[in-house]
Amino acid sequence: MEHLPVEVVGNILSCLGTARDVVIASATCKKWREAFSSHLHSLSFNSDDWPLYRDLSPCQLEMLITQTIFQTCGLQGLTILMDDVHEFSASTVIAWLMYTRESLRRLHYNVRTSPNLNILDICGRHKLEMLVLAHNTITGVEPNYQRFSCLTSLSLSYVSISALDLSLLLIACPKIETLSLINLEISMSDVQANIRLSCPTLKTIYVEAISLDKFVLDADSLEDMHLKECALEQCIFYGKGTLKRLKIDDVSVINLDIGEAVESLEVVDVSNFTIIWPRFYQMISGSSNLKVLRLWDVVFEDEDDIVDLENIEICFPNLRHLSLSNDLRNGVIHYGLEGSYQLHNVVVLEVGWNVISDVFSQWVEELLEKCPNLEKLIIHGTVSDSKTYEECQILANFTSSIVRLMRQYMHVNVQFEYE
Repeated sequence: MEHLPVEVVGNILSCLGTARDVVIASATCKKWREAFSSHLHSLSFNSDDWPLYRDLSPCQLEMLITQTIFQTCGLQGLTILMDDVHEFSASTVIAWLMYTRESLRRLHYNVRTSPNLNILDICGRHKLEMLVLAHNTITGVEPNYQRFSCLTSLSLSYVSISALDLSLLLIACPKIETLSLINLEISMSDVQANIRLSCPTLKTIYVEAISLDKFVLDADSLEDMHLKECALEQCIFYGKGTLKRLKIDDVSVINLDIGEAVESLEVVDVSNFTIIWPRFYQMISGSSNLKVLRLWDVVFEDEDDIVDLENIEICFPNLRHLSLSNDLRNGVIHYGLEGSYQLHNVVVLEVGWNVISDVFSQWVEELLEKCPNLEKLIIHGTVSDSKTYEECQILANFTSSIVRLMRQYMHVNVQFEYE
């Protein structure tokens, strides 16, 4: 170890992550202390990493963090996550950020301060490339003054911000590629809870736990869109056909419109979603490059809706991974298998149920006949902790029928996943 260059030692210390481990390791010898002060790239203070953080008084904790940061130079990554631990003095936190901002590339920040601290004023106009901000308030965004010319990744969690300031913040980030919006508190000053975002460089967006009347996204380069646990009356996306992955998980939306941006879609993953199948099918039917289609725990608004898999085969000739789950509590299977078509390119098939029955076993058998080149079958099921004798018997019969079926498909790898 004594022959390692001091720069390499600095890289090793940077990989440790937590500040406590870095400080302890740096006490090894003079070279390691030098690496800590001159070649450390990343430092993390996280209240979950060390219980003592919660036992110290605010002044003691401020002093500890201050002494550690001020012994370094050229930090590129700084993480300060003090969730509900203490409320710090804003002047002290400003000193941390002012000391590191010239070299800082990545900042993960969740600190309660008195008074509230405007991160944008301190870190704008510098070289920050990633900003992860939580439990803070953003007001009065000035794109020309608070400009993040190098920022490519932005994450806002439990942040209070107005729709206008959010839009202006993206304007202040001309190179942003990744955006994450989690549980935002949209300021009540807005007449309606409407957000319209325009970002030509954006490639990935993740939106979770947000309730809005209208969410409009204009992003010509977007490739990945994930909506989770949102309540939206309207969700409208404008793009130029670059969207490759669309994931919708436990979302309530009255009007979903992705326009003509479906040409490049490769993955459509929909779960825990009330679906108007004819409208949804029409929306994605132009995705001739689709490789993965997942319809999981979807609720059909019209109980008579049938997903015609023959149309799936026609519209999605490149489909390789198909995932379908059935809620058989009403005895209705919404996935029709009529016709002489075959899903030649499907090599992975996932099926699941909420209530097991003989109908499901028969449906799986018919579905396998439609996939002549299948390589892997994944069967998901829900089994209660306290099973009655009748439920145990049904499960045993189902397992036996699957075993008999697999003897006909020896080349298929079968996997069971029960919850």
